[in-house]
Amino acid sequence: MNNKLFLPLFCAMLLLGACRGEKQAPPEPTGAPLPSVQVRAFTVAAQGAPIQTEVVGTIQAVKQAVIAAKITGAIEQMPVVLGSPVKEGDLLVQLRAGEISAKVLQAEAQLEQARRNLERERKLLQKNAATAEMVKSLEEMYRIAEASHREARTMLDYTRITAPFDGVVTAKKASVGDLATPGAPLLHLEDSSRLQVVASVPETLVLQLRAGDKLPVHIPAADLDLAGTVAEVAPAADPLSRTATVKLDIEASSRMRTGQFTRVTVTGQQKDALFVPAAAVRRFGQLERIFVISDNTARLRLVRTGMTLQDQVEILSGLEPGERIAIPLDAELVDGQPVTLIP
Repeated sequence: MNNKLFLPLFCAMLLLGACRGEKQAPPEPTGAPLPSVQVRAFTVAAQGAPIQTEVVGTIQAVKQAVIAAKITGAIEQMPVVLGSPVKEGDLLVQLRAGEISAKVLQAEAQLEQARRNLERERKLLQKNAATAEMVKSLEEMYRIAEASHREARTMLDYTRITAPFDGVVTAKKASVGDLATPGAPLLHLEDSSRLQVVASVPETLVLQLRAGDKLPVHIPAADLDLAGTVAEVAPAADPLSRTATVKLDIEASSRMRTGQFTRVTVTGQQKDALFVPAAAVRRFGQLERIFVISDNTARLRLVRTGMTLQDQVEILSGLEPGERIAIPLDAELVDGQPVTLIP
């Protein structure tokens, strides 16, 4: 072997043996132990919490009516316009009644003829010049004529449509000269002195509502917040929307209009939820953190929070009932830091 190559190889082997014979020293600690921090402990437990849901509603008049004709006829008079205030019994629509008036006159004549025939036959019966059977037959004819006359008078009354209550005309769908047909809307009448909110409430919450309950109502257009009183609750739910209609009485105001949009806050049945003091939750960017106490040591735990009730925060995930969490007093906690519990 070449002496020039042997000498470096021999030196390397000696150095390797020396290194194997020495023991490695343990690494020195990188920092001092964390100091103990005083905290208060809170034991997590499930408790009831109200479920609040906001539903939309619409303002309507308690008293409202769609005015329509009961018979066919041309409109002869309509002395109201949109916004017209009317009193109960005021004329709203007058239909032409020429044909019906003729029938009334005909019915009156027939009734008068039946009355005269009956009176004559009764006088003859007293003189034994007529039979009781004939008198009975004329009495029946008189009643038929009387009913026909009453029917004709009723039809004549149908040509004059009056207001069923005090209110305001809010819609006008016909004019003078139009042909009114039975059931076709002509006017819409509302009593604006009494208003209510009509809302569709989910079936899971409507079972908790009773007549007389108070619910918060917000009217964005009028910038009003008021309390509505539950007046009616539908006994059946809509199978398509799974909601039930609820009506709430509200105090009328000059800033309100029927048809306005409203928001109604409904408080439902309670559920089991985990609530912790808000001071225990620490936020770091978009993360929400809590420190769980384990063997007098604070352990970092990421959580997801829900609603806030006063100074309590709902924990949706990250904690279990029975766990103890740390509520720091002054100093900020870090993961693995010793803690001292104080009352």
